[in-house]
Amino acid sequence: MERSVILFKFEKEQKIIEIGGVKIGGQPGELPTVLIGSLFHVGHRIVKNRKLGTFNKQGAKRLINLQQEMSDKTGVPCMLDVVGDTAAALVKHIDFVSEVTDVPLLVNGTEASVRLSASRHVVEVGLQDKAIYNSINYKISEEEIEAINELGLKAAIIQAFNPSNPLPDGMISVLKGNSIKKGILEDAYRAGIEKPLVFTPVLDVPSIGFGSKGIHLAKEEFGMPTGTAPVGVIGRWDKVGNLAKYAKVICRGGATTLAQAMGADYLIYGSAAKAKDIFPVCAMVDAIIAYNARNYGIKPITKNHPLYKIF
Repeated sequence: MERSVILFKFEKEQKIIEIGGVKIGGQPGELPTVLIGSLFHVGHRIVKNRKLGTFNKQGAKRLINLQQEMSDKTGVPCMLDVVGDTAAALVKHIDFVSEVTDVPLLVNGTEASVRLSASRHVVEVGLQDKAIYNSINYKISEEEIEAINELGLKAAIIQAFNPSNPLPDGMISVLKGNSIKKGILEDAYRAGIEKPLVFTPVLDVPSIGFGSKGIHLAKEEFGMPTGTAPVGVIGRWDKVGNLAKYAKVICRGGATTLAQAMGADYLIYGSAAKAKDIFPVCAMVDAIIAYNARNYGIKPITKNHPLYKIF
């Protein structure tokens, strides 16, 4: 009989990495889920000109502080996914965010040239220790691998999207590779990445289950910090608003809970404006998981944990 994957301990040893002072990974119950809010993404109203990188600075600062406030209240650590359509825009966004907060930053450009240019700036201004390249995926070229290596970045999101097989086992196969094609993890290592964060894709609401199962399989296979983005697709679910007044908010919480229960180490939850809705439910689930983990001889390795913070 297959053992339950709800409230469990992984058989494989689980790695913990540290980026910009934030620890991520490990067995369920050791560390809280890292929550990553996004700024300057497509459709973000604070952006005035996507090409030039002009935006409402007061609005951006308010969102950064909101996420930090919720992190401080709950004990759930945070990072920021900083997005830019052009290199100039992404550099402006990174410079502003790094002046307001010292949390780790995902360098998220729409194209490799944008990510690389912004990453070069990150290195030049000394932010590389808290920068995460977002992302390495199946489309990566030898030129991009060489460029990342030359920059010396050590952390990156590793996308497990497999266009030929979007199921959980396809996520594992694209990470591992085979005798014909190298896996994405090998590409990441050749790029000099020492702190990979595996990311399992979610394409729509039903596939939240694929992404969540992919987390479990990836952590059991590789023992690496793994996460997903289960929240954004709720906003694209047209009929959710017809279910109940607060259905969208409640369903976002349900999506994060499922991913956490399957072992997620981090979640990209969309706009940082959602922090008040996301942090409390994730903190509660983190505390529940940590309390149950005692049955496996696992205890939180940080005192700033929701188990101690919110109860």
